[in-house]
Amino acid sequence: MRSSAYVTPETLPARSRAWLDAARAAAAPRPHLRLDPPRCALLVIDMVRYFADPAGRCFLPAAPAVRPRIAALAAAWRKGGGPVVFTRHAHRGPGDMGMLGRFFSDWIRDGAPESEIVPDLAPAPGETVLRKTTYDAFLGTDLEDRLRAAGCEQVLVTGVLTHMCCETTARAAFCRGFEVYVATDAMADASEERHVASLAALADAVAVVLDSDEAVRACRAART
Repeated sequence: MRSSAYVTPETLPARSRAWLDAARAAAAPRPHLRLDPPRCALLVIDMVRYFADPAGRCFLPAAPAVRPRIAALAAAWRKGGGPVVFTRHAHRGPGDMGMLGRFFSDWIRDGAPESEIVPDLAPAPGETVLRKTTYDAFLGTDLEDRLRAAGCEQVLVTGVLTHMCCETTARAAFCRGFEVYVATDAMADASEERHVASLAALADAVAVVLDSDEAVRACRAART
């Protein structure tokens, strides 16, 4: 996968505003859907070394820009939101690769350093970390059961890659009856084109698009 450094920590605020404006302009307004952090799970999708560390074999140059935004969301959610749930895409061998094994030549090996979540996003004690083997974080995991048990009716999707695991998980959540929110500046992809196209598709079909600052403010407001 060819990846570009389409955003940096310095350029992210301005680029995120542009992405947000474009996604909202392309979708119908949905004022009846409002982020409610205590009822919302923060999903951190596949922020493992393979994608998010410069030494990773499939490093996404945009990932370092969004890592602080995801960390800020996690910190806010731990104080006033629903559960923070991490996924870790990793395979134990050819037997659990399914179509991914036929579609791609490389894979993340469970137990290898590249399958670990990057240190600055390390889960807090007791937080859920789910291993998954396909794009959809619900498929083959107990994610839905965990969210229902926690009283969650919403999910806020962050992580990588926007047009692959994040978008697929967002659509799967929608189909299971969850309100879906996605943060423009807390997801990364291999190119800006793919990132923006995915945001537009999500905003049109299944998700409310916002940025991390909006989500953090909503979490703080929920605590007052």
